[in-house]
Amino acid sequence: MTAEFVLSELLSMANPEKAVFLQRFFKTGPGQYAEGDVFLGLVVPLTRSIAKANKQTPLAELQKLMDSEYHEARLCALLIAVEQFKKASEADRKKLYDFYLGNARRINNWDLVDVTCPHLVGLYLLDKDRSRLYELAESDCLWEQRIAMVSTVTFIRNREYTDTLALAEKLMSHKHDLMHKAVGWMLREVGKKDRETLTAFLEEYATRLPRTALRYAIEHYPEDQRQYFLKKK
Repeated sequence: MTAEFVLSELLSMANPEKAVFLQRFFKTGPGQYAEGDVFLGLVVPLTRSIAKANKQTPLAELQKLMDSEYHEARLCALLIAVEQFKKASEADRKKLYDFYLGNARRINNWDLVDVTCPHLVGLYLLDKDRSRLYELAESDCLWEQRIAMVSTVTFIRNREYTDTLALAEKLMSHKHDLMHKAVGWMLREVGKKDRETLTAFLEEYATRLPRTALRYAIEHYPEDQRQYFLKKK
């Protein structure tokens, strides 16, 4: 499988009308967070089906897709990497992990991050040292920071909350709304597994959490508890 073949499949499914909508939705205009990104107009399930049909594509070809101007080409490359990761040897998993983080600045929208990093970065680090996430959190790149935060959902699903809470504390003062949402989302996921742990965290940090992050975090709380924490702001 080659990058040229995969791209030809994506191009054959292009929907210009949908592309216009997606470019507005994903904020690709001047000065917006995804300025200059170009969409073909494919919905994610369609891109995912193309990825699964081409999951034998080698890393060198995936790199060509990551270098593409097309959003869906990069998404397809990442989804193929996730597919390969599922059955890869430990050595090949390391290569896929390095490939992913080596392209982090090309994983430049929240959908690219959110649908892939838990299944590759998070899964790879599940039984390993996680200091790389803290390095990403210190980055000047919004997308590297979001990868750091959202990858921890894999740990949460395994009832490990320490890194999520530590990264939430580190990133809660971020200036961008996309990070406020990511922090709040991960805190909410902690609360689904362990309400007591989340409540203890909120008792300490609710006054410092951005309002958006706090609202996300307490979404599943009873109304009286929601109001209790909202009044701390």
